[in-house]
Amino acid sequence: MIHIVKHRLFWPVCALIVLIIVNTIARPSFIAVTVQNGQLYGPLIDILRNSAPLMLVALGMTIVIATRGIDLSVGAIMAVSGAVALTFISGSADPNSLGTVLVAILLGVSVALVLGVWNGFLVAVVGVQPIIATLVLMLAGRGMALLITGGFITTINSAPYKFMAQGYVFGLPFAFFVSLAAILLVASAQRRTALGVLTEAVGINPEASRLAGVRSRGIIWGAYALSGLLAGFAGVLYSSNIMAADANAAGLYIELDAILAVVLGGTSLMGGKFSIAGTVIGVFTIQTLKSTITFLGVPPAVSPLFLALVVVAVVLIQSPRMRGWIGRSASAFRPTTTEAAR
Repeated sequence: MIHIVKHRLFWPVCALIVLIIVNTIARPSFIAVTVQNGQLYGPLIDILRNSAPLMLVALGMTIVIATRGIDLSVGAIMAVSGAVALTFISGSADPNSLGTVLVAILLGVSVALVLGVWNGFLVAVVGVQPIIATLVLMLAGRGMALLITGGFITTINSAPYKFMAQGYVFGLPFAFFVSLAAILLVASAQRRTALGVLTEAVGINPEASRLAGVRSRGIIWGAYALSGLLAGFAGVLYSSNIMAADANAAGLYIELDAILAVVLGGTSLMGGKFSIAGTVIGVFTIQTLKSTITFLGVPPAVSPLFLALVVVAVVLIQSPRMRGWIGRSASAFRPTTTEAAR
């Protein structure tokens, strides 16, 4: 039992379970899943679908943070990726052609990959601080997206593109399978090969790992490229969900949600040790929390404050120092052995 409590994922899982219980008590239909035409519907299914873009971004953010970095440009990269894909489809002769949609997705993701490589170049080769390097693209990226769309919100009507975020496969949202594939690929690459150990070594001490023969520059560069690539896929999913390229709203503040999810999952912002499973739980916690805010009818202007208060509470629950303080306070009220014998 002690080993279970001390596991790094114990408290993140507890926080998620508490949120689900609170939602279920307030709204018993929260855990209800209905079947219509062979497809599953319900709040839990909505969380699986809506969490897909954040899941992709958070996975990339986890690897970047593991190298002792940060990527603030993921939201802007999402906007650029969606703008490129939808601009190509809207200008094509047949928007409903599967080939057109595949080329559009490839273009959007490729541009996102190039932007991620650019971030990696600035950080790993030029030596720019990660927060500064990605802040530049965070500010310039939305301008690029506005230039691509001509300053307007580009809308399309394409059934294959709509399927990305709104389609179903085997009764579950297709977007969920996209995020699941990303989780498996990233986890396999990081935990089934030496890459994960090398990434942690670079995050713990980049200079020592370089002297030990680890190609830290390539690992850091690759982390930012992966983050850009996954943000590109997230941008495609986001634009597919609303069938529009909104450069101002796409991926807005998602970098903060991704950082929160990574931290809630137990990954240290100081770099080094990281947890893909913890990030997955953190993403579901954030998405469940957003669903709770919507259900409680919290005004949009107040919802960031509500979200911040709950996140602070969750972080305090996970804090070892806070748990130790609570444990010592509780033991002070327990009867001693002598008192119990009386």
